[in-house]
Amino acid sequence: MKILAFAGSTSSTSINRELVKFVLKDFKNEEINLIDLNDFDMPVFSVDREKKGFPEEAHHFLKAIEECDVIICSLAEHNRSYNAAFKNVFDWASRINVKVFQEKPMFLMSTSPGGYGGGNVMNTAKIFFPNFGADIKETFSLPKFYENFDLESGVINPEKLKELNSKVENFKNTIRK
Repeated sequence: MKILAFAGSTSSTSINRELVKFVLKDFKNEEINLIDLNDFDMPVFSVDREKKGFPEEAHHFLKAIEECDVIICSLAEHNRSYNAAFKNVFDWASRINVKVFQEKPMFLMSTSPGGYGGGNVMNTAKIFFPNFGADIKETFSLPKFYENFDLESGVINPEKLKELNSKVENFKNTIRK
């Protein structure tokens, strides 16, 4: 199984990337493509720019999705919505293929320093991603990242760890059927 994994963030200290990397430890025997949104830097989408053609990076993003069997991502939340860099990649890619996620099974996550754990962006994505070809099989949100996560150990809140482990197992069972 080929897994495409990414954080919806370009921060060099992305907490969402840390959450993705932690979850990927449960997929040791799988082929993993952990991409960095910084490798998909493009001009801000506009219809005027679109008339001049599509950036190669948008095609590369779609190709990475095409080549995977499942997607694991964790979205950063900025002002209750998508990170601008992720939204830009998404906007460009969706103009090439409206089914950006190409009907691939997805484990959708979010985390934030606050108590809602990126819940706003998670709820938005749960509504809109299926319209863009995401087959969301499981979701997980980790609130208060700095209280509930350790860079060495991962999720340290016992209740949240139990919830995450259960969701990872459910995701695995769903995609292996």
